[in-house]
Amino acid sequence: MSHARRAAYLTLAGISFLLGVIGAFLPLLPTTCFMLLAVWAASRGSPRFAGWIRHHPRFGPAVLAWEAERAIPRHAKWLAGAMLLLSMLLLSVTLTALWLKAGLIVFLGLVGLWILTRPEPVTDA
Repeated sequence: MSHARRAAYLTLAGISFLLGVIGAFLPLLPTTCFMLLAVWAASRGSPRFAGWIRHHPRFGPAVLAWEAERAIPRHAKWLAGAMLLLSMLLLSVTLTALWLKAGLIVFLGLVGLWILTRPEPVTDA
């Protein structure tokens, strides 16, 4: 793999990881999907960075559960649900365009439904 390609993957991994960390504190910005993207990109650009993310005490368990079982831990489902509800509330009071407000709230509701229907990791049960 060329140096430029490896650098591009590493840059994508770093940006995704940073967005995932920010998403842990801000509604409307997901955490786990950015961490999954970060691990995917880091696996190609820096396997050491990918391993570090997988073993991170805060983000690693969710990444490992998804990679191993396509499962979402219960605590992550609760947190995601709370953040989605907060996001819907913020959208409902800040947006003026009814079509945009309704579309985003329906979309976030469908995302929440999808999250709830994912299995929980066997190790969490």
